Amino acid sequence: MALLVSLPGGILDMASVLLLLLPAACLQAGNSAGSNRVNTFGVNQPARLSGVEGGSIKIPFSFYFPWELAKDPQMRILWRRKYLYGELIYNSSSGFIHDHFKDRLILNWTQPQTSGVLRILDLNKKDQTVYFCQIYLNTKRGVQSWQSTDGTQLAITHAARTIRKSPSIITSAVTTAGLEDTEGQRNPSLVNIGATVGVVVATAVLITPVYVMLIFLWWKKR
Repeated sequence: MALLVSLPGGILDMASVLLLLLPAACLQAGNSAGSNRVNTFGVNQPARLSGVEGGSIKIPFSFYFPWELAKDPQMRILWRRKYLYGELIYNSSSGFIHDHFKDRLILNWTQPQTSGVLRILDLNKKDQTVYFCQIYLNTKRGVQSWQSTDGTQLAITHAARTIRKSPSIITSAVTTAGLEDTEGQRNPSLVNIGATVGVVVATAVLITPVYVMLIFLWWKKR
């Protein structure tokens, strides 16, 4: 204090103002830090995922909170779709599953873990929407509940289809191609057989009268 009094007037006034502002600044900083500590809770999910129709998809999630858990926290994981606090599709505590997802939802999570995976099987076009993970648990300050605000946008794409030709069609095409290749051309083996038959017939026609004449002369001489 004596030091401040001995300073020139301008410096003394400035020091007084700083001393007056310091408590307010410290109070504001304390409130801000306390506010951050109180609000450190949330759910982490991927913003976007895509799956193939007829396939499956995994939506990973994790959550965090500042409160001290009760002796029996009774953690529950709920999943909703379409919009914030929208249609309930899964409840880990009751085993509820929406009719649209019967036998198609699997939650890989066990209390008291703070992370897990929701798996959706046999995807179809109607599964394309936003999915939100919601957390319930008991703390020493009572039951707390919160969820992801953005969720995970799931896009469904069509599976690529492979076009296969019928074996009968392929065989027919091969046969037709073979016929087209040989069209207008004679089979060499058939030509040879025809020529041979022609020679034999011609020879028989020429030789038969000679044999008849010889037989007639032999009979007459005898």
